[in-house]
Amino acid sequence: MIEVKNVTKKYGNFVAVDNISFTVNDGEVVGLLGPNGAGKSTTMNMITGFIEPTEGTIKVNGYDVLSQPAKAKKQIGYMPEGVPLYSELTVKEFVEYMAELKKVPRKERKDQISKILYETGIEDVANKLIRNLSRGYRQRVSLAGALIGNPEVIILDEPTVGLDPKQITEIRQLIKRLGKKHTVILSSHILSEVSQICEKVIIINKGKIIAVDTPDNLEKKTENQNVILLTVEDKKNNMNNLKEDIPEMSECKLIKDNNDGTKQYMIKSNIEFDLRKKMFEILPKKDITIFELKNAEKSLEDAFITLIDTNTKEREEKEKADNLKKQEEKEEKKADKDNQKREEKEIKTEKEKKTKTKEKKQKGGKK
Repeated sequence: MIEVKNVTKKYGNFVAVDNISFTVNDGEVVGLLGPNGAGKSTTMNMITGFIEPTEGTIKVNGYDVLSQPAKAKKQIGYMPEGVPLYSELTVKEFVEYMAELKKVPRKERKDQISKILYETGIEDVANKLIRNLSRGYRQRVSLAGALIGNPEVIILDEPTVGLDPKQITEIRQLIKRLGKKHTVILSSHILSEVSQICEKVIIINKGKIIAVDTPDNLEKKTENQNVILLTVEDKKNNMNNLKEDIPEMSECKLIKDNNDGTKQYMIKSNIEFDLRKKMFEILPKKDITIFELKNAEKSLEDAFITLIDTNTKEREEKEKADNLKKQEEKEEKKADKDNQKREEKEIKTEKEKKTKTKEKKQKGGKK
């Protein structure tokens, strides 16, 4: 199990990760999502012990990453973004080197290396120099390096970035197999990939966690519209006036003209309105023939964009309100200071008047 508790990472005045907490249970496959600069890689680097948190604690299978680094790191296999490999080594030499680094017992090393080469599908390139491999094979070699030593936790930072569709499918299937034996944390910009592989999703934005849930639950929670895809034959173009008959419809947008003369529309309404029954009732009366009507599929990408946009807007509004409050406090302090100066000046002037009056009286008495 991975336990991240009240973790913050600062670089000077910049807060890369801001007081985050989450747990990953044994055997879970978890997706860590967020826009560029959100703090995903920083979080992964702290879990692996590559960088230290400014505040908070991180435990991997009960071992504290800071106070018990060797034991904690032994639990982890890490595949960093960018595939940093030793290009002058052969594939087998690299995996052997990683086995030595991870202190795999010498008597177990040969069997483990053979098994990992087979599982990652790189047996046929074992004696090739890494520099001569394609990007897809390099990803596999990096993954083999993470898997050697049979770690309980696998952390994969953008494992399919830069790959072609065939390579992505192969790596995705490999990760699915890993999820049956290991706890996996996966960072990816391909949200459909996360939706297919991961049981739980953690979404981070500007250093803060804004959602932790299953992909299905996130999709349901962020629904704010019903979207219908409708294919019709509409010779009289009556679809243009459909909103007059169905006022609950918020949008009717032409998607494409099909070769068979039909047209596909995207119909939107508020979440509380399901317009399908009304469509079947009204469209035939307007000489519109329905060829296909279906609900548009919700996706994790839709949920992600909704959550990030909402959170970013809330942050901007809060920042604006905070700045306004600071400005008001600044102006209030300035006004108080000006009033204090004015009062001090008035007191000084009054004192000077009294002194002059006293001096005048004293001169008059002497005469």
